[in-house]
Amino acid sequence: MPRILLVDADAFFVAVARAVDPAGAGASSLLIVGGRPGSRGVVCSASYETRAFGVRSGMPISQALRLCPAATCVPVPRTACADTSRAIRRVLDNFTPLVEGASIDEWYLDLSGTEALYHHEPIVETARRIRDEVFAQTGMRVSIGVGPNKLVAKLAAERAKPKPGSGATGVHVVDEVGVEAFMRTLALGDIPGIGPKLQEKLAGVGLVAVRDVLETDPASLARWLGRETAYRVLRKARGESDSAVEPRTPAKQVSREETFDRDIADARALRRELQILAHRVAADLRGDHLEARTITVKVRDQRFTTRTMSRTVEAPVSSDAAIAAAAQDLLSALRKDWSAPVRLAGVALSNFTPARDAEQLGIFDGGRGGNEGSAGDSRESLRDRELSRAVDRVREKFGDAAIRAGAPRAAPLGEKGARKPR
Repeated sequence: MPRILLVDADAFFVAVARAVDPAGAGASSLLIVGGRPGSRGVVCSASYETRAFGVRSGMPISQALRLCPAATCVPVPRTACADTSRAIRRVLDNFTPLVEGASIDEWYLDLSGTEALYHHEPIVETARRIRDEVFAQTGMRVSIGVGPNKLVAKLAAERAKPKPGSGATGVHVVDEVGVEAFMRTLALGDIPGIGPKLQEKLAGVGLVAVRDVLETDPASLARWLGRETAYRVLRKARGESDSAVEPRTPAKQVSREETFDRDIADARALRRELQILAHRVAADLRGDHLEARTITVKVRDQRFTTRTMSRTVEAPVSSDAAIAAAAQDLLSALRKDWSAPVRLAGVALSNFTPARDAEQLGIFDGGRGGNEGSAGDSRESLRDRELSRAVDRVREKFGDAAIRAGAPRAAPLGEKGARKPR
């Protein structure tokens, strides 16, 4: 029997904000994550206590504060969120190789056929162990839905969330024989893919709950909605889905960017921030077992003017040293005639190839053991790669903060990229 799990980090942005600022965000039960009071930001997430006042994701901060004036507002801790997401993913990878990242705070796991591996324990016990291990390793609470497919697992995860007064325990299992009964407890608006416009159309013919659809003649559905829409709605109402868990959906780009609390005018401080971003995105790249040939740097000034510049190197790279050196080159080129204070900076990697193993590295590196290469030519030595992978092992064992990026060296301007103002 298929055993699909959806692991959903509970109030993820709120939990991370509290973890990085225990004396501030961590001390407030009424918390809004998305921006400071008076900002033009929108709510990214809110604590369960704040949601009771009607605060919702996507709502302007100003409106949220009118609904809940006592709430504490903080910006999204983007770097910490990305690091925490990666840490949770590493825990999940220990339970099955079939893990698909659905978003920064959601992961699908396929445990089908693993019954003997887990000594035929009930799937609810396996889910609880996963939940406990994530908390032990990362400090994050997750809710887990279990079902025969991805759709039911996602809906079950929502039911598993321990919201105040819900009585939920963090795990909710729906087996194959119980799918219809479970689906009948839902509103059509609870189902992913049935958006506001379709809900309005369904309500217009008296269909609001899933049971309304299940008790309607399919021919009438087709007449009201059209054959394709009716078929899609009926399948969803029945809890049917053919979507498989895809562990490695090919990525077109990996990136890290940071919006600074204060605009940065100092060149040295900006180079330092870019160095940190370059090291983080390089670690993300290696975590996906990839190498990249194209490095892109983005900067945005206080007037929201954004400029980017890219470089494509001859041989793929993955080390902190090579990626950071190329990023510093590109930053120097971008800032050569443009010195406005910077509010946002980012580093992106693309043009991927699969990572090479140690034997391949030795062959293509030509046996070099030193640190040949410079920012100007973006060559990468075997030593650079080995050092970066050693750092990855340390961070995996002791946490992402165990080793931090060093101060950037002065980098000569290398080959020019194509500037793209926008």
